[in-house]
Amino acid sequence: MWPCPSPLLLVFLLSSIPSPQARNPPQNPTNLPPPPPPPPMAAASAGAAGRRRAWRVIPRPVLETVLHNHALRPRVPQPLILHGPRGVGKSTLLLRRLLPQWSEPPHAAAFVDFLRPGSDAPWSLLLPAAEGTAPSLPDLRLRLESALEGLARAAVLRGAVGSKDVLAALSRSHGLHTALTRLAGPAARRGGRGGGGYPVPTLWARAVLAASSSARADDSTFCIGEGEATNCSMEEKAYMQEAMAALRVAKEVLRMQEGWRKEAVRKMNRTGRFSRPLANSATDWPCLLLDVLSGAAEVDFFQPKLVLNNVDVLRKATCEDDTMVPAAMYHDSLIWRVIALGANEQCLPVIMSTSDGYYSSQAFVDFGFPNIFISRETFGWTPQEAKLHMVPEFFSEKEVWKVVDEVLGTNPRQLSEIYMLKQNADSTGVLHDQNIEEIIDIYLAHLQVSVVNPAMEAALGMVQKFASDVREGKVPEIRLSFGAPWRHPPRGDNPDASYKWAKIQLMDFVQSFVNTEFGVNYLADDSLEIFDDPAALAMSERSILHAANHSRNSALPCSMACSAEVTIELSRINSILMATCDTWAKLSTLDERSQLQVEISMEQDRSPLSILALHMQLT
Repeated sequence: MWPCPSPLLLVFLLSSIPSPQARNPPQNPTNLPPPPPPPPMAAASAGAAGRRRAWRVIPRPVLETVLHNHALRPRVPQPLILHGPRGVGKSTLLLRRLLPQWSEPPHAAAFVDFLRPGSDAPWSLLLPAAEGTAPSLPDLRLRLESALEGLARAAVLRGAVGSKDVLAALSRSHGLHTALTRLAGPAARRGGRGGGGYPVPTLWARAVLAASSSARADDSTFCIGEGEATNCSMEEKAYMQEAMAALRVAKEVLRMQEGWRKEAVRKMNRTGRFSRPLANSATDWPCLLLDVLSGAAEVDFFQPKLVLNNVDVLRKATCEDDTMVPAAMYHDSLIWRVIALGANEQCLPVIMSTSDGYYSSQAFVDFGFPNIFISRETFGWTPQEAKLHMVPEFFSEKEVWKVVDEVLGTNPRQLSEIYMLKQNADSTGVLHDQNIEEIIDIYLAHLQVSVVNPAMEAALGMVQKFASDVREGKVPEIRLSFGAPWRHPPRGDNPDASYKWAKIQLMDFVQSFVNTEFGVNYLADDSLEIFDDPAALAMSERSILHAANHSRNSALPCSMACSAEVTIELSRINSILMATCDTWAKLSTLDERSQLQVEISMEQDRSPLSILALHMQLT
């Protein structure tokens, strides 16, 4: 069975489900000032090593070797997915340990973080509430395309890509005559011999020549800047300039063709239908760059790689433009075309990192084959490994580590943030003293407000949407044919009844999961119907529940990845404070064999949720 989180987690999750009276809780019920920006790591000096020791990234040799060996190959047949609960160090491993090696010649790497453009560690969880809003699809498209354009530019400057390579990749899946005729200039529109028009290679040469002579000064992506290619001959530099112009022409051609399909996309969005050509039109440009770069990859000459961090954010992005395909369709089209490129011709290494359980339990079903991805899963440190790395360099064993380990467990992100709070307790004005219990109290209060509450509210909304889909006939009747309570949502359109029903389903699911000690081996128990439950799906998609990867040899459990993004061990801490909307909850001495007694100070009336959370018999 998977390591069990604390029974404290039940109250931590259940108290996050808003009551009907508190659907719009205040953003900061603790009235704490916002955390200051993290001080630069270089400020830690040798003279203050004991007190101001800089946090360091702990190597993970086995996982690093697996990922590095995959990325060392110039082309691979499958993309790799690195997944696991949040906060176990996936982004840090890629960004701090592997990306520097993958950026040294002959290697070149593009790192795209769909969640945030830069790194926010170590205050990554203590972000303003506005950070929790879903990013827009146009912004994420721009990040992806800019990263791939940078790789293509590097390939041109190394002489790995030419104009003919771009034309060959573009001609494989696109008709070019009409678009190139418009780009080649007025002379091309008058036609060639016999009035039949010029052939595509001629039109391409004319369009590239026109793009070379009319290069805009503000378009610096596909231009050779000053100080670049200084050691090249005139012929080599002309070859590079032609390749840059060819990429500009290809981008313009694909944007023109996408514009021709806008009305068709609008109709598809209005009718709710699906069209693969329309979906692919949105990903034509990044996939063309992937095709060109994959063809240019060569050992010890040019080895590009693409790292997509938090790829699940792309699937859940928002899009208000009805002439663009939905975010989920864009996500599926991109990944499917990467898979197809790898299977047919082999693709440059594409590594996707995510904490969404969808990619470990459901993605391979949606994309049609169990081994469609190379799957690598990580759950962070074991308690023994965490103690080895943390004591005594960052935490003293008797006074600090015992409390931190019992309450927060071994999650590397939480450990780094607690350590930073401890280091700055006397200078930030946030804490009264450096007592570790007060630091943990403040940290959990912020965690509850900024992470747990929004995640549970979003999951609650998804369960409500399930009830709405049942009323509208979008859910097959066979899925509702047995007697589980979630199969019988309210048939009316009363929003209050739907809200209360959805809240009861979430409460019931969490309570049932506690009874299983936070782990279900759904393969061994023939319990795959757990993923029919809308509460399970909602919590999985919000990264509260983590479904471990399927394996041919063993069935891993479906475990609670704590919406606080912490793996919490069984704790016996005497008291701890949690912020729950308008509620301060103080836990008395915790004994797993006795009833959980909680003192509540509330300005509002107690809800059934509070009563259930406070008077639960623990076994």
